[in-house]
Amino acid sequence: MDIQTSQVVHGLGPMESLEKQLSCPICLEMFTKPVVILPCQHNLCRGCANDLYDSKNPYHYSGGTFRCPTCRFEVILDRHGVYGLQRNLLVENIIDMYKQQQESKGGGGCEDLPLKDKDAKEPMCKDHEDEHINIYCVSCQTPTCSMCKVFGQHKDCEVSPLHGVYQSQKNELRAAVEQLVAGNGCVQVAVTQTDDACERVRENGELQRRRLGESFDLLFAILEERKGQLLERVAEEEQSKVSSLRSLAERYKQQLQLGDRLKEKLDQNMKSGSAAEFLLAAKQLQQEARQAAVGGAQLQGPEPGYENMEHLSVDTKEAEVVLARMDFRKGGEEDQ
Repeated sequence: MDIQTSQVVHGLGPMESLEKQLSCPICLEMFTKPVVILPCQHNLCRGCANDLYDSKNPYHYSGGTFRCPTCRFEVILDRHGVYGLQRNLLVENIIDMYKQQQESKGGGGCEDLPLKDKDAKEPMCKDHEDEHINIYCVSCQTPTCSMCKVFGQHKDCEVSPLHGVYQSQKNELRAAVEQLVAGNGCVQVAVTQTDDACERVRENGELQRRRLGESFDLLFAILEERKGQLLERVAEEEQSKVSSLRSLAERYKQQLQLGDRLKEKLDQNMKSGSAAEFLLAAKQLQQEARQAAVGGAQLQGPEPGYENMEHLSVDTKEAEVVLARMDFRKGGEEDQ
């Protein structure tokens, strides 16, 4: 008897105690197969173990560690990660027998399964204010509630458990983030190469100006005007190429900034505590991540040899010969 309430307090029944023993310490629900056993002899759903491992290993390196949520024992994983842990077939068989027994008693409904806290901050259905969003409409690609499936606009649609779709789309978004990170690496290399090309263009431009100066100094005042014209052409082409390369570098940097902002947005969304909130934005975020990755891949650098300016060289040998042979006009010659 409870002294404060003067009511009789009954202990857990055998089946309730068994159900508690078969509950995962992470999701607080009955183990979902496959069930893995840790070296400390505690059990976890492999999906929950994988989520716990991913949270400690965001870059997906081989191996790694995480702590058992029950006893804090440090679990060391090999290169197979969570998939290298041994399955607990005994627990899986006990779960199967327990579910069969519950179904034979007519207790296979949703009310007999362990539920999460009903007070959790889950979005409510806008059409049924008392119903949580707890399923996913595959046909309409949107989260909804059970009443919408039974009586509402989704009654003829195909639906799926919210958690399953959440895990699937979370994995897809994780893959999109990895693709985006890889694309950002390629863009960063392209930015470095573009900066180097700009420097080579400046160096080659200076070299051509020096050569032109040396050549036109031999021609003295008669070729000064032509010298200025050619120098102007070199400067224009140099400026044009440098401007083009800088514009390309700016687009690369903008793509990097876009990728960084989108990656931060994706990371924040994946860390959201609510599966429904995550799924409400998952499709749009996934599309944006893919578009950003494709946009980065479509950026192309300058053509090979773009920075070369050898075509602006001037050969003055023939002009020097002509000038060396110049003489007074002979009598009798008329202007043409």
